Formats: sequence, C-alpha cells, structure tokens
Amino acid sequence: MKLDVLAFAAHPDDVELSCGGTIIKLVEAGKKVGIIDLTEGELGSRGSVDSRYEEASNAAKILGLTIRENLKLRDGFFEINEESKLKVIEQIRRFRPEIVLANSITDRHPDHGRASQLIEESFFLSGLRKVKSHWECGEQEAYRPNVLYHYIQDRYIKPDFILDISEQFEKKMQAVLAYKSQFYDPHSKEPNTPISGKDFLDFLKGRASEYGRSIGKTFGEGFTSARTIGVNQLFDLQ
Repeated sequence: MKLDVLAFAAHPDDVELSCGGTIIKLVEAGKKVGIIDLTEGELGSRGSVDSRYEEASNAAKILGLTIRENLKLRDGFFEINEESKLKVIEQIRRFRPEIVLANSITDRHPDHGRASQLIEESFFLSGLRKVKSHWECGEQEAYRPNVLYHYIQDRYIKPDFILDISEQFEKKMQAVLAYKSQFYDPHSKEPNTPISGKDFLDFLKGRASEYGRSIGKTFGEGFTSARTIGVNQLFDLQ
C-alpha cells in the first residue's frame, strides 16, 4: 500500500495536537495519509495503554487515515539505535510516501526531540540500498521520500512555513478530544497534568490563531523543514 504522506509520532495524540488540521486537509484533497506511533504512551499520567489505543483508533476515524500502527518502542526510554532505525525504515519503505512528517526538532518532552532525530536519520538511511530491511518475509527496496517536515509542538519554534487550516480547525479539535482520558474533562478523577486543563485547549486555539494571523488566515499550523525549501516560481509562494 502506497501512501502520499506518512506522519510519525513519539506518542499517540502528538499528530492530532500539532498537525491534525493538516492531515484532515490532505485527506479532504484525496491524499492517502497514515500515522505511525512510535510508543504506546504507557508513561502517561492519565488513562491506560488500552484506553490510548481506543482513543487513537477513534481519532484516526475523524482524521480519515488510511492506516495507523504502533511500533511499541519504550515510552520515555526508546533509543536512537540500529534496532529503532530499522523499525522506522521498514515503515518508510513499506508505505513509500512522498512526504514524511515528524516530531518537533526540540520540545519540553525529551521524547519529541529524540523522535525527531530518529525519524530524520532513518529517513536518510532508508534511501541507501546497502541498508537491508525486510517486510512480510521479503527484502525491501531502498526508498527515500521527497521531503521531511517537522511539526511544531509545545514550545514555540519559528516555522519555515504555515498551512492554512481555518476550515479544518473544528474537526482537528474533535480528533484531539477523542483522547478523552488525556484532555479537559471537569468530571474526571484522573490526576491533573500540564495538558489536562481547559487552559491547554485555549492554548491550542491561541497557537493556531497566532499562526493563522501571520498568514492572513483564521487558523494555521506551522512546520520546519529538514532542508531548504525550493519552489519552481515565485507565484508558488503566498
């Protein structure tokens, strides 16, 4: 199965929070999009592994994903080593996307920056034919997608470009709130966390509004690029 875009996330909900509107817009344009969660989010203070799988499945339906899978690396402790890289390479070569999305290059949660580096290194290695990987008992061909973009998470990073998600913002928030164990619920008995209060939902809206305002739109999502972005003509830029 070939995908147009493959997004990697250190934890279930990373993509929804940071570029859920972008995913929805891609799907609305007829693109095939998938998410690979690196970990099961088992260290999260709220909910459980089982509830996170259920919530991720519900969010996937809202986003309109073609596939969503989990590599089951250790939350908080996965390493940038050969084993982890090969697991990522297998998925890149399996789905052969044109575009890869990855975690923020640096962030409050150490898993995010580490996942960013893991994906970026695996992205490169996936294009080397002497790096061997296998899927379903067969050896995979080398393949490197066209581009790698990093979405922006908790800490502000000046984006290299911003995507207009004005029409997709409300649906993005539906996908975020599919993680009902993690986010604001006034009746929840779970412990409070930095993302469980109503103020965090206000932050998400404010961040999207800030990015949108900078491009003359209502809401936006920002990205950084792993390499210099090229265009064919000036009219490609808005």
